[in-house]
Amino acid sequence: MDVSAAFPPGPKTPDHIALAEQLGFRRAWVYDSPALYSDVWVTLGRAADRTSRIGLGTGVLIPSLRHVMVTAAAIAGLEAVAPGRTAVGIGSGFTGRMTLGKRPNKWADVADYIRALRSLLRGDEVEWDDAVIQMIHPTGFAADRPVDVPILVAGEGPKGVGVARELGDGIFAVTGPKEGFDWCAVLQFGTVLEDGESLDAPRVIEAAGHAAGAMYHGILEWSGPEGVASLPGGEEWRAIIEAVPARTRHLAIHEGHMVEVNERDRPFITGELIGAMTFTGTAKDLADRMAAMEQGGATELVVQPGGRDVEHELRKFADMAGLTGDSRK
Repeated sequence: MDVSAAFPPGPKTPDHIALAEQLGFRRAWVYDSPALYSDVWVTLGRAADRTSRIGLGTGVLIPSLRHVMVTAAAIAGLEAVAPGRTAVGIGSGFTGRMTLGKRPNKWADVADYIRALRSLLRGDEVEWDDAVIQMIHPTGFAADRPVDVPILVAGEGPKGVGVARELGDGIFAVTGPKEGFDWCAVLQFGTVLEDGESLDAPRVIEAAGHAAGAMYHGILEWSGPEGVASLPGGEEWRAIIEAVPARTRHLAIHEGHMVEVNERDRPFITGELIGAMTFTGTAKDLADRMAAMEQGGATELVVQPGGRDVEHELRKFADMAGLTGDSRK
């Protein structure tokens, strides 16, 4: 099974991707949430200049954030400077949409976007927004058409999985492996425990607590009050969130998403919650979980290093997974 890394992009992310390459990670997947992070394409372009082997992917793009031609040009631009290393993840939208006060895109619209994107990358004319569009880049201004890059679809429910089966080269999953895919990337968040370290140690809460908090955010958005009520302290947490005016509540819910524990979530983040809801444990525990994922159909584990010391987290994950890089000197 391939082992890759995921990053909420910031100014230091290209250097973190360069370290991931040295450690032996297969790919670097970069999030696409403009209200929270730096631009995904700027980050991948800077990373391309610092690396030579590691795959570079969007994990995952949200169609409504960019015209389909903008995405096609970005893909062709990255492929021109990092040939053979580009992978594209596309989804309906979670934080990338919800931090803008919007619900996820309809899966029918995501499917139309993927069809149009593939046609553009082949060099075809495409009908879009009542006009004919085509990549007409002169030689040297983008990768020559056809641009052949793999597209993974981020889907969990039946509609998303259906789009992945119909239009994707694979699936990008969060809740666990999906059967029947030749390429099944599974995104996980957490940390490798140090010897004798407890799940409620300050370092663990810093490195993995934000992932446990994201469960509250996601369940509230997807399942509503009834879903949150099933979580430890869920009703109390919801009351705190609902004290924020409705006009800006979507901003409060996702504050610090996948980067840090925000102050509203902090009282509810316990070691027990981290153990139950994140990819956190001893190196042996996580290696065993990797093996189970592979047996369940995962072909790629994607781990996000968290906390203040991303370099340390990358090295710990690489050691746990048995990666053989050249930077541990």
